[in-house]
Amino acid sequence: MSSTYDAVIIGGGVIGCSIAYQLSRRKKKVLLLEKERVGEKASSAAAGMLGAQMEFEVGHPLYPLAKTSREMFRSLSQELYEVSGIDIELIEKGIYELAFTEEETFQLQRRGEKDFFYGEKISWLSSAELQEREPALSTSARGALYFPNDGQVSPIKLTKAYLEAAKTFDAEVKEHTEVTRLVQNGNRITGVQTKSETILAEHVILAGGVWSSELVPALQMVPVKGECVSFITDKPLLTGTVKYKGCYLVPKRHNRIVIGATSIPDTFDEKVTFTGMFELMERAKKIVPSLQEAIFERAWTGIRPQTKSGRPYIGPHPVVEGMFLAAGHYRNGILLSPLTGKMIADQIESEVRINEAYDQRRRGTGTGFAAVDN
Repeated sequence: MSSTYDAVIIGGGVIGCSIAYQLSRRKKKVLLLEKERVGEKASSAAAGMLGAQMEFEVGHPLYPLAKTSREMFRSLSQELYEVSGIDIELIEKGIYELAFTEEETFQLQRRGEKDFFYGEKISWLSSAELQEREPALSTSARGALYFPNDGQVSPIKLTKAYLEAAKTFDAEVKEHTEVTRLVQNGNRITGVQTKSETILAEHVILAGGVWSSELVPALQMVPVKGECVSFITDKPLLTGTVKYKGCYLVPKRHNRIVIGATSIPDTFDEKVTFTGMFELMERAKKIVPSLQEAIFERAWTGIRPQTKSGRPYIGPHPVVEGMFLAAGHYRNGILLSPLTGKMIADQIESEVRINEAYDQRRRGTGTGFAAVDN
């Protein structure tokens, strides 16, 4: 190959596309490689919730990252629309976590008091207040913890918007191109090998979801299958997203409601099961009884990428120079995609500046390295 890419990204899900967008808009020469079709796996299977507060309590180590990433979506939505022409369908109507028992009420109220103490916007809604806001919800619900700043997007349109925006900034994309191995020279990454060619790169970013461990086995990714189902209703039933015991109802445009998701670890089986659908529909009926009259649209699965520690890998490889990891986001890939893309792009730019300063110092030109060295 006659030229070397600034960055080759392995994996065309929402994380890989976000990184491609961030790097290409900074004038980096970028190549995105996807072994199947871009956005076809876990990214398209997600419901698109931006549940920073709902997903993580204030003391959780990922909460600051999740909150920062969620707050990026408002400007990102406009930015991506201006560049790609794609509306990611950002909806900021909050998320309700329901309580049906006295114990559930106590636990949620206790959590709400804790988060409120730390200055987060959060409120407990009584059964009457909940019915006033969301009348389709079951009257058996005792109340809900309301996260007003959480929201949702269309995961398919978000991934596509990242991709088209990256292409606008001259990023190259190759689908149906599987990376078979990483190419190294000593301790430095020099590119990747596909079934048909060797591609040279200054930096390689591994963003292959649960399949990332095929190239780097030490990552020990854990596949977690999730099943979802969607229905069409005659009229809008919900304004905000609703969650109860691992089941969530996400209202989309055109009276569509996405219901998810089961959680089955250690499997790559992507078949939709009767047990999974029955479980979801029974829980959804308890939350919104009138869903019994809704029209079935479709059912699907996705394989979430989880790590042994439960925390994603975001940053430089601890041993291999020029290699970066962006994998293991589990069920928060959509939520964390803006920040992950920015973090990886910032880290690569920082590495480039340090290397340039080192080269200047070695050649006796420039004076910038001392400040970096400190």
